[in-house]
Amino acid sequence: MRTLPTDAEVDRFWAMIESAWGACGEPRTEERLDEFLAELRVLSAGLTSDELTALDRVVERALYDIDRADIHAVVGGSDDGFLYRRGFIVALGREYYRAAVADPGAVRSHGECGQMGYFFAHLHSDRFGTFPDRNSGISRETASNPAGWS
Repeated sequence: MRTLPTDAEVDRFWAMIESAWGACGEPRTEERLDEFLAELRVLSAGLTSDELTALDRVVERALYDIDRADIHAVVGGSDDGFLYRRGFIVALGREYYRAAVADPGAVRSHGECGQMGYFFAHLHSDRFGTFPDRNSGISRETASNPAGWS
């Protein structure tokens, strides 16, 4: 059985992203990612295994949904590079992510955030000794979304 993120989990994820950036202030740039990720780690303190798994599932789905040739044509990158660039799109927040989904030409930065792709999985591993079992049946790796590469 595939387990996809719920609307509440998706909303919680994006709220955490906004809170982390809110603590860091503007602008949202690649140079400020370490500060952002440190704040996101603080916001994640005390989350349960299930909560971290759910957040990882949201990231995985977001990365999968923007695993598209039209987005790759704008931001480029090798297989790993494109994954990291998709991580940057996600890290910049829901508004930026939605703009990229709707119009890849709206992507104005080719920054990379490789840590975003597995951020909550690594937190889970650090706290509970294992990576989360997402049961999603999808992959965040480049070119794994057949609908995005037809």
